[in-house]
Amino acid sequence: MRSPIAVVDVDRCETWTRYKNGLCDTCAANCCTMPVEVKLSDLVRLELVDPFEAEHDEPKQIAKRLTKAGLIEHFNFKNSIFSLARRASGDCQFLDAKTRRCTVYDKRPNTCRLHPQVGPRPNHCPYGNKAQSR
Repeated sequence: MRSPIAVVDVDRCETWTRYKNGLCDTCAANCCTMPVEVKLSDLVRLELVDPFEAEHDEPKQIAKRLTKAGLIEHFNFKNSIFSLARRASGDCQFLDAKTRRCTVYDKRPNTCRLHPQVGPRPNHCPYGNKAQSR
């Protein structure tokens, strides 16, 4: 999916910028338009799943409930990986549309915590300057 920010194509890793400290300070959060794959522990941290539910219910049942609630868009049964649902714009459901900042930063999934060290192009990110995106 192309980013709603017309600065970079998140699907073309060769357009990505090598990450350096401070880059996120001026970024338009293009990484928050990519699919976010999470594990059950991430869903507990996000408070989308209760710890008791995580311990006692099958991931398949949890996925069914979260899909019905519109919180996830896909569940990989083989690896028990959930893909968080995104808005119609492609933005993460936890991204503030105006400020382009994460609304659950302290609880964010490991996928987000480890970006850009891991991902389609390690140590690179789909950086798009806020000033250029307006």
